[in-house]
Amino acid sequence: MTAGHRITVEQGAQHVRVEHDGQVVAESRSPLVLRETGCPVRYYLPPQDVRTDLLTPSDTHTYCPFKGTASYWSLPGGRDQVWAYPEPKPEVAAIKDHLCFYEVEEVTGA
Repeated sequence: MTAGHRITVEQGAQHVRVEHDGQVVAESRSPLVLRETGCPVRYYLPPQDVRTDLLTPSDTHTYCPFKGTASYWSLPGGRDQVWAYPEPKPEVAAIKDHLCFYEVEEVTGA
């Protein structure tokens, strides 16, 4: 990692829910919480907590020098809303195959 840049991944206990067009597409009580310098906190959800039947693979890929190459999926009416790192860098190996969404709601007390 470069000086001043930091990434941490930890097992979270937050209850997170993802809704798209009024439909719950993911809900988890065991997200991985990724914190990265200069970026918002991201929740990486285990695939069993995601309605993968609603995801359409995209041909989009992006590269992060700290995490690796991400693959993307689209939701109905929402292109490239979901991503994962199938082969993440060793420093963030825990996020392998977990799915991350742009819009996540943290549900408290539920």
